[in-house]
Amino acid sequence: MEQMPHQIIKFIKLILLLATTVTSSMIDPTTPKHDPPLPNYKLVMSDEFTEDSRDFADGQDNVWTAMDKNDYTNSALHYYKPKAVTTKDGKLKIRTFKETTSFPAEDVKTSKISSKNKYYTSGMIQSWNKFCFTGGIVSIRARLPGNAFVGGLWPASWMMGNLARATYVGSSDYMWPWSYDKCNRENQNGQELSGCNEGYHWDVGKGRGAPEIDIIEGMGATELKITTPYVSTSLQVSPGVKDGRPVLGSKPVKGRWYEGMEYGVNSTLNNFFYGVLLEHKPKSYSYQSDAISANTQLGETHFEEFHDYTVVWSLDEEGGNNGSLEWYMDGNFLYRIKSPSLNITGSKMPDEPMYLILNTAISSTWGFPAPIPDGCECESYSCEDPKCKCAFSPGFCENLPAVFEIDHVRVYQREGETLGCSTKDRPTKLFIEGHKERYMKEGDVSPLKPIAVGGGSCTYNLSGDVSNPSSTTCGVGGTCDKGYCACKEGWVGSMCRNREKSYDEEVWRDPGNVEEIEVKGPSGVHKSLLLMLLL
Repeated sequence: MEQMPHQIIKFIKLILLLATTVTSSMIDPTTPKHDPPLPNYKLVMSDEFTEDSRDFADGQDNVWTAMDKNDYTNSALHYYKPKAVTTKDGKLKIRTFKETTSFPAEDVKTSKISSKNKYYTSGMIQSWNKFCFTGGIVSIRARLPGNAFVGGLWPASWMMGNLARATYVGSSDYMWPWSYDKCNRENQNGQELSGCNEGYHWDVGKGRGAPEIDIIEGMGATELKITTPYVSTSLQVSPGVKDGRPVLGSKPVKGRWYEGMEYGVNSTLNNFFYGVLLEHKPKSYSYQSDAISANTQLGETHFEEFHDYTVVWSLDEEGGNNGSLEWYMDGNFLYRIKSPSLNITGSKMPDEPMYLILNTAISSTWGFPAPIPDGCECESYSCEDPKCKCAFSPGFCENLPAVFEIDHVRVYQREGETLGCSTKDRPTKLFIEGHKERYMKEGDVSPLKPIAVGGGSCTYNLSGDVSNPSSTTCGVGGTCDKGYCACKEGWVGSMCRNREKSYDEEVWRDPGNVEEIEVKGPSGVHKSLLLMLLL
């Protein structure tokens, strides 16, 4: 019997695959109909957090991943765990609470590994390498955690370029927060993907990096120096201003700092933070980052009720210097940075694919006495240690547990703005695959686990129904079948608690080093197919 040609077999497999694929979208079907914040924009992603008890651990959700690791950035005092993030009553809830976690850590001075304790657990979810976008509007409706007049909690919603993964310092060194195209030999050592180099699908003159856009970073008032609660809204970029930098607490000298920014009512220059020097050895590899930032005063209502926080990210048009970032709160203008303001260093308005991050941190540098008062002998920063009372903002320990609540996250784009974490103009896939150890913690097999579709152990009675509302209960998107959750179409996660999501329009797929073929269907339409999908 004559065998069917190999290409035809592959085409039949593809047809069967497409016939069984459920159409999905990055838009939550429970999102109410509404007008976009600005004309000519359309909704491209949303999460309303409608379903209770969602699980965001690695491999459970198409959009979000909850961190399960120590945070060793920004003098962090917390440990991130997936159990600190869930959904209830239509809200995402990021909890921060007292809990001791022991983990192995390297002593900076001796390089020896020993056990270290952290006394607070908190949550972070990020859409790294899952959902990214280049240009657009992000709108988040949230209630800030804790008491407005107690310092020490650091709630934040922010964005970062996909080439760096937040809290994974190996991925952010020499990458964060560069937004610089030029070939400048003086900056080349500090910028790994300098415009002087080429590779991983980009050419000389396309410097790459991972800039940061902070939608909000919340600070409660304290009895120390901060008498009014506020949020910071910032762009963080490199290269930074090298000479004549402003002194913390003081205004910059004219001509020595970014100019032309615009401020709304109750918003002012953030003179508490101008950026950091990222020090490396040899010294020629050190580089300066800048925070171009504003502070906006808040009231108790922002910690007691929900408010809308929005950033509008407009890209530079082809050959132009006309991009901008604009921040709004409840529709009221807060702050604006235009591309020409960046000319002082030659950095540019971010054009990297960026992902979303939601978290609450605890840091000894954020709302805590800094430095610790003379005579204060606190080393642990534990609320259970009597010696540490002098190291906290008054009321900090009583302010826990606290919950950062998010009602929804929505992203809008207009023509010319793109979706995807690895785009044709700014690919990231090959670089990440070539340096995947930078995006993993010890013990990980890969940076991200495959998304589970059922398989979680569940409890059921003889009739097949779930018998108790606990962690062994399948979500609304599944049924308990012989002790294991089976997901209905359109649902994912071991317990079928998360809606399946994917880009509903064709996004550029970075082929990497995977062979491509062209298959001509009966209609005469050509489709580019990855062999890995057909084998």
